[in-house]
Amino acid sequence: MEHTIAEKILLAHTDKKDIAPGEFIEAKLDLCLGNDITAPLAIEEFKKSGFKKVFSRNKVVLVPDHFTPAKDLPSANQAKILSNFAEEQKLKNYFEVGCMGIEHALLPEKGLVSPGMLVIGADSHTCTYGALGSYSTGVGSTDLARAFVDGKCWFKIPQSIKFVYKGRLSKWISGKDLILFTIGQIGVDGALYCAMEFCGPVIKKLGMDDRFTMSNMAIEAGACVGLIEPDGITWEYLKEHQRIGLQNTRKKLSAVSCQLSADLKSDEDARYQRIYEWDVTNLEPQVAGPHLPSNVKPVSELSGIKLDQVVIGSCTNGRLSDLRIAAEILKGKTVKKGLRLIVIPATQKIYLDGIKQGFIETFVKAGAVVSTPTCGPCLGGHMGILAEGEVCLATTNRNFIGRMGSPKSFVYLASPAVAIASAITGKITHPAEVI
Repeated sequence: MEHTIAEKILLAHTDKKDIAPGEFIEAKLDLCLGNDITAPLAIEEFKKSGFKKVFSRNKVVLVPDHFTPAKDLPSANQAKILSNFAEEQKLKNYFEVGCMGIEHALLPEKGLVSPGMLVIGADSHTCTYGALGSYSTGVGSTDLARAFVDGKCWFKIPQSIKFVYKGRLSKWISGKDLILFTIGQIGVDGALYCAMEFCGPVIKKLGMDDRFTMSNMAIEAGACVGLIEPDGITWEYLKEHQRIGLQNTRKKLSAVSCQLSADLKSDEDARYQRIYEWDVTNLEPQVAGPHLPSNVKPVSELSGIKLDQVVIGSCTNGRLSDLRIAAEILKGKTVKKGLRLIVIPATQKIYLDGIKQGFIETFVKAGAVVSTPTCGPCLGGHMGILAEGEVCLATTNRNFIGRMGSPKSFVYLASPAVAIASAITGKITHPAEVI
């Protein structure tokens, strides 16, 4: 039977000979992830059930990143639970303040994810790793607790939806614009419990950071995973980050006779729920308005909306290329008086590289605040909570009511280029207007 890339990876992690959408399977995991919000609940259930030892000290990853450095006593207690558990279990992959980062930027950077892997995380944006050709998806804390025990999880085989992007991207268009456009077209439930598969000539030319951004926001369309077929760009990234290795991945996928150079991709006659094709040649930078990621309009239709705050960061757009784009536009200019610009590098390495390349100096000289890596204001955690009536433009992934603070605040989502241009003018602005 012909299969999609999602089905191939899931099948390879079972003892089955075939699978089909809608079927429930129990599959062996390569990695399971928790953070300072979700992992304490999993740890509590694990211990309450009488278990003493995790299935693998190498395959359990804990990253306190949401409320760290701890903003108050409750968050400090949450982080302490992770620290104690990591020490008790002698976990190899525990990353706390000083060596941590936002989990979904950190794991690929640390070489923990590679093509063909099956990964769960008790965080909805675990789908980020689909950019590397990994089936990665978010689960609940009790699912994570069970995974701690035996390294397995139950899955329902999703249907797949193919998204084909054609044409040529204009100067200011990025992966963030492509995924916002996509969500705007299909809605926040347009891929409900489906595997989104991003492909076409435009995707083949995208760098890894843009691919991570697209896969990261698959959940905002209701998808369980956002997959991109591994190619030369993927393997260059893996080589640079000292990946797990081609031989291990080939062995892992031997159940479906996958050779990564040719077969870790969907078969020609694979079944899809639907196929979308768009020519994005004339696409404008996209902005999602309050209060849904699907409330998307071209930047020209929202131009001029006054802002109180701009945030550049998160697991969606806090990578080095995002900082580079923002710093290059901002260099020699200043942040609009009365506006708060908050820049949050996604990992310690990105922070350090941003210092070495002069990006951090550019931000500080222009009047921005630069934070240590943290999820921070993205989920209303800290480092930039909005007051009643305030308006923010962010490179984050969600703009639900009250997401970043007061339920009477307003959040717009956009790319780093649009965000920094808007920080300069104090209102939503096309980046071409400030160059």
